[in-house]
Amino acid sequence: MIKFVFAAVWIAAAALGSVYYSFNQAKEHSGTPNEPSLFGGLDYVKTGIVSVPLFSNGRVYGYFLARLVFTVQPDNLKALSLPIEALLVDQVYDYLYANPDIDYHDKETVDLKRIKEGIRDSVNARVGRPLVHDVLIEQVDFLSKTDIRDNTIRRRTSRLDEGESLVESPDPAAKDASAEAGH
Repeated sequence: MIKFVFAAVWIAAAALGSVYYSFNQAKEHSGTPNEPSLFGGLDYVKTGIVSVPLFSNGRVYGYFLARLVFTVQPDNLKALSLPIEALLVDQVYDYLYANPDIDYHDKETVDLKRIKEGIRDSVNARVGRPLVHDVLIEQVDFLSKTDIRDNTIRRRTSRLDEGESLVESPDPAAKDASAEAGH
């Protein structure tokens, strides 16, 4: 009989100890929020090509072209009342215009990591909570005004080489119609 009482007390103590231990472990883990990883828990929002004209002394000197992918918190994304693409593109423009420290002419001084972090921080500051986790660059280019001019000239000369005329010849039917009308 004493063996049964001792076994019952031992089973009860083991059960109470395991329940106490599991509750303490659950409390410790619930205090630290899980950091979302790139393997799950985040949504991806891709922008179209964003073309930002860059000014110096009141004149356009080039265009910053970028296609970005934003990793966002899905819960915060659902809570937004405006389209996320509009918010992201607006903040990209705001950040690139408002940041005179970025010199696009000198490719060695352009710090893409700092640009990505700045865009992320400006979006999160505007929303008021951590919405954007990371900014990924799918494509980035800088075209100076001379690059655009050279490409335009190259396209026109290639058309001329193919025999296309830059000046449209008048339509013979339109010429006949105006002659008949007495003009």
